[in-house]
Amino acid sequence: MLQAVGIISEYNPFHNGHLYQLKQAKSRTGADVAIAVMSGNWLQRGEPALYDKWARAQAALESGVDVVIELPFYSAVQPSHIFSAGAVRLISAMNCHWLAFGVETPGVDYQTLIENQPRKDNSFKQFDRPYASIFQEYLYQKTGIRLDQPNDILAFGYANANADLGYPLTLVPIKRVGSNHNDKQLTTGVISSASAIRNSLKKDRVQLAEKFVPKASQHLINTDSMITWEQFWPLLRFELIEAPIGQLQKIYQMTEGIEYRLKQAAIEAKTFPEFLHLVKTKRYTYTRIQRLCCYVLLHATAAEMLLNPQYIRLLGCTGLGRRYLNQIKRSLKLPMISKVNQETVATLVGLDFKAGMLTEMTNGRHQDFYKHPIILEN
Repeated sequence: MLQAVGIISEYNPFHNGHLYQLKQAKSRTGADVAIAVMSGNWLQRGEPALYDKWARAQAALESGVDVVIELPFYSAVQPSHIFSAGAVRLISAMNCHWLAFGVETPGVDYQTLIENQPRKDNSFKQFDRPYASIFQEYLYQKTGIRLDQPNDILAFGYANANADLGYPLTLVPIKRVGSNHNDKQLTTGVISSASAIRNSLKKDRVQLAEKFVPKASQHLINTDSMITWEQFWPLLRFELIEAPIGQLQKIYQMTEGIEYRLKQAAIEAKTFPEFLHLVKTKRYTYTRIQRLCCYVLLHATAAEMLLNPQYIRLLGCTGLGRRYLNQIKRSLKLPMISKVNQETVATLVGLDFKAGMLTEMTNGRHQDFYKHPIILEN
């Protein structure tokens, strides 16, 4: 029987740090198969992926991942605790035995954090700073554990989600190597942060970025055009200016009168960065605003966004991955989608379809209709 380790990813793009994590995950667990749950065309921080989900899935498969499935938009473009919950649920649904993930601080006592986290009530809600910073401060005061690094925060989300599901997964934290998560400058080694790699690519310094990614990603960045928020700014601006306030108020996470601020900023701003600067407040971070802009583009409501994953969308697999899928197909607790049609759009993948259409408008490539999973024979 093949055993699988799960990895939660965005692969934007797949780089040498991801390759290190993948090899560590397999060697430390003894897993035969690595399954990546990967965000689709829009990412957790409310940004479009630099390259579409099919191109990124292809690069991951060519670099050693065995199965790639898509994290639905309603889980992918969310705060870390909802992102984590959706991704962990899919890893569990794929019958993985382990969940491997990168951390800045190995050895964190996740169970202590889980047992001391605040319960949601109105007394915990403040309006002078982001909820995440208040949450982290509360945990530190209760446990003495500092949780302020990006991957450590996600790791706690994974542990919490695993606990909520009854601990189906064995957690395998892997110490990050190379540069820090948010470093903007490329390092002198061969492992650099995704942020630094993207920053280099956006400045058209492709050759500088090449040594930090495996061959499959080198091919991708040399042959594909990048997708950025600026390409969607005219559409977003039109949506915000044209939509009545009452319509904007129905959008998911449109709270505290932010719709008025968004509309006025869209009228005044000429560029997307200028728009973000006009909207930002102490409570509304750039990330939260970007996610809100995604919801506006898709007209996403709370009823569409506050869902647990309802399906497994297969993007691709290797020959070994296909053997694993055949092994588990009768025990899957969620339906697996390998082909999108009008019925699946209407009943399951509506937001993913709309998110994909936005990408298709920029690169001209089908994202859902007429697409079949990538099959790489080992």
